[in-house]
Formats: sequence, structure tokens, C-alpha cells
Amino acid sequence: MREKYERRCKIQAKAKEVFDWHARPGAFERLTPPWEKVKLVRRVGTITVGSRVTIKVGIGPFEQTCTFQHIDYCEGVQFRDVQVEGPFKYWDHIHRVEPIDAEASHLIDSIEYELPLGILGRLLGGRFVRRKLERMFTYRHRITREDIETIRRYGDKKMKILVSGSSGLIGSSLLPMLTAAGHRVISLVRRTPSEQEIFWDPSAGTIEREKMEGFDAVIHLAGENIADGRWTQEKKNNIRSSRVRSTALLADTLAKLAHPPSTFISASAIGYYGNRNSEPLREESDSGSGFLAEVCRDWEAATATAQEAGIRVINLRIGIVLTPKGGALKQMLLPFELGLGGKLGDGKQYMSWIALDDLLGAIYHVLMKEELCGPVNAVSPNPVTNSEFTLTLARVLGRPALFPAPRFALKLALGEMAEETALASAKVYPSKLLLSDYNFRLPELKDALEHCLGKVKTAA
Repeated sequence: MREKYERRCKIQAKAKEVFDWHARPGAFERLTPPWEKVKLVRRVGTITVGSRVTIKVGIGPFEQTCTFQHIDYCEGVQFRDVQVEGPFKYWDHIHRVEPIDAEASHLIDSIEYELPLGILGRLLGGRFVRRKLERMFTYRHRITREDIETIRRYGDKKMKILVSGSSGLIGSSLLPMLTAAGHRVISLVRRTPSEQEIFWDPSAGTIEREKMEGFDAVIHLAGENIADGRWTQEKKNNIRSSRVRSTALLADTLAKLAHPPSTFISASAIGYYGNRNSEPLREESDSGSGFLAEVCRDWEAATATAQEAGIRVINLRIGIVLTPKGGALKQMLLPFELGLGGKLGDGKQYMSWIALDDLLGAIYHVLMKEELCGPVNAVSPNPVTNSEFTLTLARVLGRPALFPAPRFALKLALGEMAEETALASAKVYPSKLLLSDYNFRLPELKDALEHCLGKVKTAA
């Protein structure tokens, strides 16, 4: 017996704009929920007839290979995919766009599916699949609507953009957003480059300078993970050099180009402010003390040559990025899901966080807002204490938070890194983003966690 599922949402954009967004590279990746273990294996074509996509989906400790083929393509109206290989006995998904008026449209996803094993399959997996579809399309429709409305808000200008750190936590999500918006994106890589890549080796000071002419913007996100292992002297040297040396190489190279980019967005971090207890911190606040603050000062100073050459430079001071794909939230999830989570130390330290989708939105905002320059805090307007954060996460997961990690245990386990990360307090506000009319998608912690973990309440 086949089941039917349908979901629709209104998007404040023309039907053609909604359809074209789906047809561009990056749309599939943007629509993949971050809590799902999905890996793209192979793609042939886009969404036209005969195009195929093969993915691997994690189901507990196992992986299931799924292949979908596109049929019944009608430009500007609909496209359709059917399962060729996968867990369903039958799967037929129609993506349709219907105009409401000249400036709005409906996106409609209609799915007909059948589980294997007949009645037994429906009894064992029917409600599970229905809930999974509700979670997935609640997420997908929100991303589609907000991304398309973001593109409209800033105009239809298309750019050629160079990105470093494109395989990292932020870069791997930023690239699909940019390409789905219609921009051409080239990556800086340390391996043998493809046609859409440029080689560089910051440690050796080498870069394919001749290929860097004519970009509209450069977004620099590369840098070693600060939370990957204890801070030995070697690790600290690597953290510093991976940020300062690579930034200096890029800034110096851009400054010497015959046709340099107009914009250089270089990642920094709220570690710039150091441990400041409950002091409100804004872009004009002084830098703090400690290893991370020193690294951030040098990191930002390394962009000076680009600024002196007349390039608009933005130092994006990024807070704690919330996504289950990596970073602090990923590390916290397992103990909290097991009911073993709790506050760190006394829990009074402030955490200045930002949802990954808002970080991507903030990058797009500063890219398009030509009046913005210098330091820009990329954080939510609502910082919370560690106690508030842990209680909110526990409630979203439906678990208790009864097992605090004492200060001495964190210092024993992490050493110096504990004092400057887990136990440090920075109450940072995004003054420049707010004054320049950036519209936060997820300004409240509970909403941000529900969105990225697929815990938004649905009708199912």
C-alpha cells in the first residue's frame, strides 16, 4: 500500500526564481539537513531528465546507498525524482512551483512512497518515516524560503568569488549557498587543483598568483582547528601560523594584483576579546589578554596590506558556531543525548554563539553591504551563560543536565585550552550587523538548536 505526503510553503519570490534556485549547483547540499548523515557519492547532470544523484545515508552504524533519477522535467514548473536504488519499495517525489501572483509563489513537495515488507513494514516503520519526512521538509522549506528571500533582498548581482577553507565546517556550507545564489565560486586548495580550484601552500608561501586576477571578492576561512588536541607549543605555533601566515600571503598577493578584488572578508574570532566576564563587548572594545587574543590581533593585522591597497577588508569575528556537523555542539551532543551533560565549571561564563545559517547569512550580508568594513562581530544578539546554554540544549533534546564538569577536571583534561575556550567568558554583541539592518534568521538559542537538530515541532 502506497502512502502520500505533501507539504507546501509560500515564498516571497517569483516562481521562476524559486525554480532556478533548485536548478543551480549547491541546492541539493543546502537542502540536506545537518543532523542527517548524508554523503554525496556521485551526481550526473542537474535536475533535468536523465540526471542522477547517488548518496550514502547513515542508518545507525550502517550506510545505505540510494540512487535517484530525474524524470518529467518541465522548466519553471516542476521536476521529479524516482528511486532507482534505496530503502523504499517505491518512491516518487514531485517538486512543483506554482505562482500566487507576480511576486510570490508556492513551493510544493508531493511524495508517494511504499515501504518494504508490506503490512509489517508499515507497522514497524510507518510513523518513523512520516516523522522523518516532516522534520526534513520543515527544514528544507525554511532554508529554501530564507535563502531565496536573502538573494532578493540584496539584488541580483552575480560575483566571481575566491574562497579558502572551502572544505572546512563553514566553507563546506558557504559554497553551496553561494553557488545556489548564482555566484561563481573558485576554491583555494593545497592539493592538485581541478579546473575550479587554485593551488596555494601558505606554509611555503606559494600561490598561483596569475590565476587570481579578476575576482570580485575573496573570502578567507582557512585555519587549523583550535579544539583538536591539547595546546602543546607545536600546536600553538600551528594555530598561529595557519591563520597569520596564510592571511598575510593572501593580503600581500591581492594588494599586488593588476585587477584586485573589491572585497576581502577574512575570518577572525571573538577570542580577540579574551576572558571578560560579563562586560558587554562590541567591535570598538579593546582586545583582551591571552594566547587567542594575541593570535586574533596578529591575524587581523595581517590584512593591512590589502586595506592599504584600497581593498575593502572585513575582519569577521566569529563566535561559537552551532551545527551538529562539527565544532562545540557536535562535541556536546553525545553526552547530552545520553543524559550525561551539564554546565562547565560554575556555568557563569558567557557564550556568544551563532547558528551556522546566520553565519552564512552574515557573510553574504557583509559581502553585499559595501559600506561595511573593519571588524564585524558574527554572533547572535542574545549571548547566554553556559548554564543557560546547557539547560536549553538539554530541554531541546528532552534530557536532564545533571552532570557538571568541574573546573579542575577541565583544566586537567584540556590544560591551557580550557581557560581560553570552555571556561572563558565573552558577552559579545553584533552591533555592526544590527546597525546595517541584518535580519537574523535564528536570534534565539532555543529556536536555533531546534532548527539545526531537527527538533522543530511539526503537525505529525
